[in-house]
Amino acid sequence: MPAPMAEWMAADWPAPVSVRAGTTTRQGGTSTGAFSSLNLATHVGDRIGDVSENRARVYSLLELPSEPLWLNQVHGTHVARAEHFAPAREADAIIATQSGTVCAILTADCLPVLFCDDGGSRIAAAHAGWRGLAAGILEHTVSALGCAPASLLVWLGPAIGPEAYEVGPEVRARFIEVDPSAVRAFRPTDGGRYFADLYALARGRLLRLGVERVYGGSVCTFSDPARFFSYRRDGACGRMASLVWRVPD
Repeated sequence: MPAPMAEWMAADWPAPVSVRAGTTTRQGGTSTGAFSSLNLATHVGDRIGDVSENRARVYSLLELPSEPLWLNQVHGTHVARAEHFAPAREADAIIATQSGTVCAILTADCLPVLFCDDGGSRIAAAHAGWRGLAAGILEHTVSALGCAPASLLVWLGPAIGPEAYEVGPEVRARFIEVDPSAVRAFRPTDGGRYFADLYALARGRLLRLGVERVYGGSVCTFSDPARFFSYRRDGACGRMASLVWRVPD
């Protein structure tokens, strides 16, 4: 019986034809239990052999030009550069200017944000949970890309949605302190807490930078257990990968 194929959700954005991007789902891998089945993270307690096989399946399915550059994500604002990449480097975004380089972000509720410029010569992937968003990971990524914000296209991958992501008042205060209009991204609950819209917060941050062409932002990881891992929903779980690369010339 043939092994199931890894599943892939291509980014729905008008990127140049040379740019490929999207997110894996949790289906089509070999991991079991809480990590079933296409877990791509080595740091969550899954068997390394299963993770290696899962990564190999994604590599084969997408015909990737090189091994993805996997970061050690820490909810910070450091942006790595592919030409200076070091394994296990602590960073929450990575940019590349060379074709054939695959930028990667792992998530299971946090927001994956993929970037490219109009010419497809610069790409980036950023990991944006609320801490990274509030600290400025998107601002740091746009700055590191080194091109006019108006030339950028952005795709927001699957993340926990605004009907499921409950946070405390201190989180709301962090965002409103920087941008009072961020108040629109929070809806009060009955218990003095708030539902937060990560997609709206990211769009607001990008718009303030002059990045207007933002796509995606409509898929909730929490509410779709068949397709996506969700740390908020399940605790111990695997991770999906969001990838962006430029096809070699």
